[in-house]
Amino acid sequence: MNFEIFGIAVYVLIMLYVGYVVSKKIKSDDDYFLAGRSLGPVLGTFSIFATWFGAESCIGTSGKVFRNGLSGTHADPFGYTICIMLMAMFFARVLWNKQITTLPDLFRKRFSPTAEKMAAIIMIPSSIVWAGAQIRAFGQIIHVTTDYSVALAVTVAAVVVIIYTMFGGLLADAYNDLIQGIAIIIGLFILMIVMINDVGGVSAAIAAVKVEHLEFLKLEEGSWLSRWETWLVPILGSLMSQELVSRVSASKSASVAVNSAWRAAGIYMLIGIAPITVGLLGHVYHPNILETDSIMPMLAKTHLPIFLYILFIGALVAAILSTVDSTLLAVSALITHNLVYPFYPNLPEKRKVFLARSFVMLSGICAYAMTFSSESVTDMVETASSLGGPTILVMVCFALFSQWGNHINAIVAMCTSVIVWFFSHFVFEAEAPVIYTVVSCLVSYLILVPFTGTKKKGASLKPAP
Repeated sequence: MNFEIFGIAVYVLIMLYVGYVVSKKIKSDDDYFLAGRSLGPVLGTFSIFATWFGAESCIGTSGKVFRNGLSGTHADPFGYTICIMLMAMFFARVLWNKQITTLPDLFRKRFSPTAEKMAAIIMIPSSIVWAGAQIRAFGQIIHVTTDYSVALAVTVAAVVVIIYTMFGGLLADAYNDLIQGIAIIIGLFILMIVMINDVGGVSAAIAAVKVEHLEFLKLEEGSWLSRWETWLVPILGSLMSQELVSRVSASKSASVAVNSAWRAAGIYMLIGIAPITVGLLGHVYHPNILETDSIMPMLAKTHLPIFLYILFIGALVAAILSTVDSTLLAVSALITHNLVYPFYPNLPEKRKVFLARSFVMLSGICAYAMTFSSESVTDMVETASSLGGPTILVMVCFALFSQWGNHINAIVAMCTSVIVWFFSHFVFEAEAPVIYTVVSCLVSYLILVPFTGTKKKGASLKPAP
């Protein structure tokens, strides 16, 4: 019997059972997408942490550190920690007060229904690519623990993930995030401690790491613009993701939303040390490995007793499932709430929930199609972060904190910045497409302000009571 697969199957069945039980409480799309706005401090904190601490944080980061050393850790854990901290510091309270379901709702209130739909269309691809990265990582785990090919393993992973996500919506996601968050913490630290002990202790582990891999900033690599780009992709690209905003909106209160984000950022930074350590010590055991994204599960397989290995694989599955279900829910929310429901305003709640689940399945199929678009989980996640996220962040700042401009400014700015991103990223392969996107969005919005004026009086920007 393959005990690893048995352990993964048991873990997935537990998650499915939780989703099934919670699904009985779902009566409306608000219950499905925002857990009835009922998340307290514990569920809120672990939901943010577990959602963000996904495949790229474990498998992707350890693989990148294995290849590049500490210079490969800018996005994870540092960039994404800063991202969550900025949400807590500037946006969580005001977004919660707006009582929105999705970010495009804010665009409809501040600009127009056309701007709402355009924002949704811009946001959807990034979540699908992100989900694809998680499915690919799940497939890597199955590939390492079985004799399945990567393609078959990814297919199995996609089927499991889609079924898992369709059941319970965000409330089931939040309960599972609590379980998964604890599993991630225990699993990663067990592996890190065992590896350090096997090398001979902390001093021996440090001595075993290649000296060049301890260099955090390699100033000779790339220009200052490309180095800024490396940091800004996870921060500007993910700050206004629907996955994060949905956790804020689902909190019981504004204070819970703010404090949950602060706590999640702290946990994220602390737990992020483990994948870095695994990547640095990987060369001691597998110096010539080609599939570097497989380094973490391979090291776990060779260093942990079977029981602890099963627990660790469960932790990796936890990290992936807690992220991918959030991304598929985010895509479904954007499609149904902002693109479908406006055309059918009188849909009964049961039909809305049915459509929500249907688009989760469709989103999962699209994410599966994306899994073979890149050879690296981290590369897929960074592409997802740069795709649309910077544009949405700039527009949200104007929507929340400025009365300058109207829907014309918004539409022109979004169109311009998306075109700039596409050409700079794919056509010219520029070294800083995110920076160019942000600048073009700002300039194209502001340049029209003298012609469009400010928001009309009486159209208050104050938060909803």
